[in-house]
Amino acid sequence: MNFHPELKAPPALNPDAMRIVPLGGLGEVGRNMAVFEYRGKLLIVDCGVLFPEDNQPGVDLILPDFSYIEDRMDDVEAIVLTHGHEDHIGAVPYLLRLRRDIPIIGSQLTLAFIEAKLKEHRITPVTLAVKEGQKEKLHDFDLEFVAVNHSIPDALAVYINTPAGSVLHTGDFKMDQLPLDGRITDLRGFARLGEQGVDLFMVDSTNAESPGFTMSEVEITPVLDQQFANATGRVVVASFASHVHRVQQVLNAAHAHGRKVAFVGRSMVRNMGIASEMGYLTVPPNLVVDVKKADEMPPNKVVYMCTGSQGEPMAALSRIANLDHRLKVGPGDLVILASSLIPGNENAVYRVINGLMRLGATVVHQGTARVHVSGHASAGELLYCYNIVRPKNVMPVHGEVRHLLANGNLAIKTGIPKNRVVFAENGVVVDLQDGMAKVVGAIEMHNVYVDGSSVGEITDAELKDRRIMSEEGFVSVFAVVDSANGKVISGPTVHARGIAEDDSVFDAILPKIKSALEDAAASGSTDNHQLQQVMRRTLGRFAGTKLRRRPIIIPIVIEA
Repeated sequence: MNFHPELKAPPALNPDAMRIVPLGGLGEVGRNMAVFEYRGKLLIVDCGVLFPEDNQPGVDLILPDFSYIEDRMDDVEAIVLTHGHEDHIGAVPYLLRLRRDIPIIGSQLTLAFIEAKLKEHRITPVTLAVKEGQKEKLHDFDLEFVAVNHSIPDALAVYINTPAGSVLHTGDFKMDQLPLDGRITDLRGFARLGEQGVDLFMVDSTNAESPGFTMSEVEITPVLDQQFANATGRVVVASFASHVHRVQQVLNAAHAHGRKVAFVGRSMVRNMGIASEMGYLTVPPNLVVDVKKADEMPPNKVVYMCTGSQGEPMAALSRIANLDHRLKVGPGDLVILASSLIPGNENAVYRVINGLMRLGATVVHQGTARVHVSGHASAGELLYCYNIVRPKNVMPVHGEVRHLLANGNLAIKTGIPKNRVVFAENGVVVDLQDGMAKVVGAIEMHNVYVDGSSVGEITDAELKDRRIMSEEGFVSVFAVVDSANGKVISGPTVHARGIAEDDSVFDAILPKIKSALEDAAASGSTDNHQLQQVMRRTLGRFAGTKLRRRPIIIPIVIEA
């Protein structure tokens, strides 16, 4: 579904308007990034990555398409990061390659996470730490930060005020009334800003389809305690490497049941070290041990806290399931997946679960026990926010199309006029002027793939070829043709890979390929490319009708 398939390039921005261009996060869960423009200056809110799906083989990460702003990097005032999750900060290193001194604004923990990431990219950032209630002025952008509760400490919403109008961007949030760190979403701040005037409310949509209220994090504590009490062997808990609250609960449960904890996975070790040093993670004395020491301990005395809850192939849990990790699990061991399923990751996660269960481990996940609660506001919480803020316009963000539509419909139910609810996807341009937000055009956007050390070099067409090769196989056909008379003097020879049948299955088509080549030459086709296409078509018809396959075919013709 495309909300605005008719859109063309947007007009020049009116000097009295503010422009909002989402470069990620709308129509998908991940890659969150929005660009705000006023009077020639740009403000970026979040810059995250999207993780690949099964139909994107070989891809490590998917970035926002920076082409809209890459020629205007000097106009960028700052990057505001709402919190430290990968889908909000993961693409910052790639953006800073275009200009390294862009100021990065965020809370202390968020900046600590991004600074550690940037260190790996050998980038020393310019940062400004902010906290709830703090105000900053950047050119004509007046910013105010509001505390929100999420599945990571120190998350912030941001209020952006310009002469053209004001925007309240929630980032990711929920309204947990009993958060582990005691830091609740500042609804009083939301109400105050609503009284002050919110022209556009950009609201997290991830759980808009879920009725009621998202459960509190404290609901998980007794479930984890019971799981640990019943465990007789190793306990392995997989979660996001930035989910400090969940790790805190695992540490508490392990301490209560006389187990030591070992962090597994580079990002888990790094992030929890940062969180502990900064006081966001409380670690009882002598509780955390090195993984090497944990390997020597009795299985019933250790807990491994690892990455890989989304089935990422190179993360610790996937490698454990594939017997490609130092940590081995088997009968008597318990594996807990303490995270929700991000849409698109279902097959990968269930593949890991099946692999672990095949090894004899007991696997507990959100579908079988309450070992995770979402970090996003459900429908009831969103309704509260709309009634508190009473914005003039609403733009649902952060979610697939179904989430955006559900969120927008909630806004309409609270009395916001239908024509004031802006449904947009990535690349759709929205202008805010005179208290009205409206779609004015769209920019061309593409997926930007990170594949090993290459960034943006892999195209969708090449990914399609990869999928075909993985599903249909690869066939090369080679022939040498006499340049004088067009006769085939060697070959044709066929070699196949990824096809169940032996190469001899192609023996029947070889005379027809030879005949087709010579007929083409006799009719005047002497160009190598034309002759290669003759071989491709002849072999392709054979593969389609006889083998029921459509492999990648590479024809090679050499003139002698």
